[in-house]
Amino acid sequence: MGQFLMSTRIYTGEASLEEIEHLGLKRAYIICDPFMEKCGRAGELVAMLNGAGAETRIFSEVVPDPSIEVVAKAIQGMKEFEPDGIIALGGGSAIDTAKAAGHLYGSMNGEGRPLLAAVPTTSGTGSEVTSFAVISDTKAQAKYALRDQALVPDAAFLDPRLTASVPPAITADTGMDVLTHGLEAYVSAKADDFTDACAEKAIRLVWEYLERAVLDGSDMEAREHMHNASCLAGIAFSNASLGVCHSMAHALGAHFHIPHGRSNALILPHVIAYNAGLEENGENEALLRYEKIADMLGIGGGTPKAAVHGLIRHIRNLMKRIGSPAYVTDLSVEREAFEEAIPQMAEQALKDNCTATNPRVPEKQELEYLYKKLCKGGIV
Repeated sequence: MGQFLMSTRIYTGEASLEEIEHLGLKRAYIICDPFMEKCGRAGELVAMLNGAGAETRIFSEVVPDPSIEVVAKAIQGMKEFEPDGIIALGGGSAIDTAKAAGHLYGSMNGEGRPLLAAVPTTSGTGSEVTSFAVISDTKAQAKYALRDQALVPDAAFLDPRLTASVPPAITADTGMDVLTHGLEAYVSAKADDFTDACAEKAIRLVWEYLERAVLDGSDMEAREHMHNASCLAGIAFSNASLGVCHSMAHALGAHFHIPHGRSNALILPHVIAYNAGLEENGENEALLRYEKIADMLGIGGGTPKAAVHGLIRHIRNLMKRIGSPAYVTDLSVEREAFEEAIPQMAEQALKDNCTATNPRVPEKQELEYLYKKLCKGGIV
């Protein structure tokens, strides 16, 4: 038996953020990073909520790869303020911090989590509609993918105006995250007709609009479609889950602090080839699923493997056009340090929750082999 859950009310399009005034909040706790407060975005949100009669408090200590310590600080602020609503303003880090902190705060006070609303300012994580939150343990150099239906926000406001100032490099990173979400959800062991519909549409939108959004951040049509694609991919993977690309990206990001979307982009072509069994004889289910995506995108191929080779080639070409690096050695990562970390990263990826729904069941040595492919020329 399968199930498809969609419990978030989604507001879309330009000016959709103005609807936040109608949530009926009396005490709103806004969680964001320091930049959101400095640039005035948090202040604009405060003005809207104050105008609707709500008291507000801003927690602006969110950091990239949100840590256990930051979540604990956010909870302490909630204990002092006693909010009836939590609003996450920002990218995946802010939303994941709010989800984890809100859930734990609700468990601690015995009254349930306050209303949770997400206002994404990047088009990538889809966290505004998912049951996932990724939290880092800085001491253990590990990321933990938490999953609980109670983490799903009650409302999401997809206002593309908030993404207009996102720099090209971040637009590229987050867009590749969306593509990875769609592809991993589509080949997941838990995929079904409902998740396929959302994943396919998300992939189509990225294919058509990501490059436009990177080249011209003021292209609001592209921005709106990428914002919607991010949310659709989030709906898909919240129900179907993900795979080893995300598992490996979590470990890579924890060790070398590479942005999550960029980590996924580095790994994605290699994981597609691995899942599809391109280096092996015969055909498998994942190969045929990737072939369907290639056909949907108009990528021809006389055989399933030829089509998937074409899909990988087109993904690499897209990455090149949007300035996304192809190798970890193109970044400020020391080759020797990376090589030394491979066994530990492979072990962490193997234990990651996302690995459970990968279409192939990997062994540690296979993940080590995939990590080695991230170095230009490989590792001897």
